[in-house]
Amino acid sequence: MKANKPFAEVIESSLHGFLAQSWDAATLPLFGSLMTITTPERTLFGVVHQIQTGSMDPSRHPFAYKKTYEELRKEQPQIFEFLKTTFNALVIGHTTASGKISYLLAPEPARIHTFVCPSNVEMSVQFFKNTHYMHALFGLAHTVLNLDELLLAMLAHQASLGILSQEKLLDFTTTFSLLTGNDYRRLKLFLQRVEPILQN
Repeated sequence: MKANKPFAEVIESSLHGFLAQSWDAATLPLFGSLMTITTPERTLFGVVHQIQTGSMDPSRHPFAYKKTYEELRKEQPQIFEFLKTTFNALVIGHTTASGKISYLLAPEPARIHTFVCPSNVEMSVQFFKNTHYMHALFGLAHTVLNLDELLLAMLAHQASLGILSQEKLLDFTTTFSLLTGNDYRRLKLFLQRVEPILQN
């Protein structure tokens, strides 16, 4: 999956997020990765928090064949034609008319059938320059199965792009502490799980 190259399109949308379907069921975005949707008015930024693959036809269900994925691809490629991959993303920012990034809800939801792209490194650097996006995430925490897991995945995503500096991690930790009401126990447990990300 290449940055800035569309691979999916929006099939459901709201101010807080969108549901998109991959054009190829085997192409999945990464949990916690940053997606962009560009419209004539602005670019929306969304973080992937749920991914699901299943049957495209409600009357047809996948079942076990006792064969590996590769064997099935070779022997029965037709069964994959009935699969679809969808994913949900929370909208945590957008660009303004001047091109600056605003970490607020956009004035309107993403349009149905607009294309979804993975954010490139340059755009990710600009987006994660500060931690204001965390305010939006904590505000939408009720829509996420496990917010801390999502935050860890986002840190891992930034680390994989080589843009997670010690300074950014310190800013992240400070904001996390404030948004959790200085919950020391939660912060300590969270930071213990951050360490392996930094070592990879």
